[in-house]
Amino acid sequence: MYIARMKTKTQHGFTIYELLITMLVVGVVLTLGIPNLMEFTQNSRLASAANDLHSSFQLARSEAARAKAPVTICASANPMDANPACGGSFDQGWIIFQDLDGSLTVDGADTVIRRHPAPGNNITITTNGAANYFGFAATGLGRGDVGGNPALQTAVLCDARGHEAAAADYSTARYIVVTPIGRATVVRDFATITAAGGCP
Repeated sequence: MYIARMKTKTQHGFTIYELLITMLVVGVVLTLGIPNLMEFTQNSRLASAANDLHSSFQLARSEAARAKAPVTICASANPMDANPACGGSFDQGWIIFQDLDGSLTVDGADTVIRRHPAPGNNITITTNGAANYFGFAATGLGRGDVGGNPALQTAVLCDARGHEAAAADYSTARYIVVTPIGRATVVRDFATITAAGGCP
């Protein structure tokens, strides 16, 4: 007696249940991961802006001592122009220049050492008394308030999150403190930034 054998076909692909479970897992991962990734990106951008301003003070101080000439760091509304000028606020950008006559203005034989564009990404930089400069003498030490204009002593850097508590008693904002001799420090401590007034 002849018994016919049935041909079996191997099926490839996903069943509907496997597809639904995969979509569920991907959905959970995205729900948990995207906010963390966004926060990481915001923290990176704010830290980068704070570090750029901090390193600008270090550069200005070392250049003043090296060249034995006054150097000024100032806010500039047009830092990337061929002839940038001091003015505006630090969230518009800033320049570092050899300020030979100590006038806080780029003029004469003054040389622009570095230009920094606006940090962007909705980052604001608020300084004490709207101060928009810091001057270094030829010794590399701070010149203090020049011509009665307040020199930069503190700067608060904020993004859209403002001043909120983050992990390890840190703040989402950054706070830069500049000593009278011109040494800058970046602070993240939540209590310190709260005492300083936080974000505007």
